[in-house]
Amino acid sequence: MTTRLYHHPICLEHVNSPGHPERPDRLRAIEKAISGDQFNALERLEAPEADPELFMLAHPKRHVKKVESLIPEEGFVRVDADTSACPQSWLAVKRAVGGALAGVDDVFEKRANNVFASVRPPGHHAEKSTAMGFCLINSVAVAARYAQEKYGAERIAIIDFDVHHGNGTQDIFYDDPSVLFASSHQMPLYPGTGALNETGMGNIFNTPLREGDGGSAFKEAYRQRVLPAIDNFAPDLILISAGFDAHHRDPLAGLELVADDFDWVTGKLMELATKHCDNRVVSILEGGYDLEGLAESAAAHINRLMVG
Repeated sequence: MTTRLYHHPICLEHVNSPGHPERPDRLRAIEKAISGDQFNALERLEAPEADPELFMLAHPKRHVKKVESLIPEEGFVRVDADTSACPQSWLAVKRAVGGALAGVDDVFEKRANNVFASVRPPGHHAEKSTAMGFCLINSVAVAARYAQEKYGAERIAIIDFDVHHGNGTQDIFYDDPSVLFASSHQMPLYPGTGALNETGMGNIFNTPLREGDGGSAFKEAYRQRVLPAIDNFAPDLILISAGFDAHHRDPLAGLELVADDFDWVTGKLMELATKHCDNRVVSILEGGYDLEGLAESAAAHINRLMVG
């Protein structure tokens, strides 16, 4: 089983204001965690630069142009209360989306069974016309539309296990039954969306968890709700918004997962990919703000992608 990882140095140059939890050290922590011999077989490539025209597969042109226009020549600019941009942010966004799209190409053209994009900024909070929650462009949403446009994928499942609800992805696909969106997340918590009754066209499967919930509640939620929904949907591609901030060490939330829980859910999603979509899985980094928790969880996730 071939696993590819996409990264790019420019993703380290997207910096937020001092003290911001979404920082370049996140990628450095992951890279260090996957430096051991067990990851020697991992194919590591630089993420290509995506054409911003492709962002318009998921966002209106006016949103894409607005975000690009906000990028400062120096210093920082506030996009909202907790989202900012610096001179290198647009270049980083193009590589972040580019890594996700290259992953889609790889799994459909059979260069890899699965792919992990170790990139930033994250994307799952970016709604159709609103940048928010550390996110400027929704990479996983662009990847889904790209798979539909280029490869004719009829059904795409997006699974988001970030501790924060993927409101942006839900917003983009809320009325689109060709895309299943399933999110497990702590509630109540930022951004305040993700209730059970937010069901779209029957394609939205939110699974809110309570502060203090750990691996047993997480696994039960997937067994009872998320995994059967994906199985019934029979997707042509599985995309993962891989946030690791449900780890018990994370400072921004209160779930109690450990690295083995991310290993478990990755394995379950891979089983469904084997059954329905010729192993095609593309995973894109979202949150995770404690460096130790992020590193061990991402390493478990990547290792499971590699070994099946």
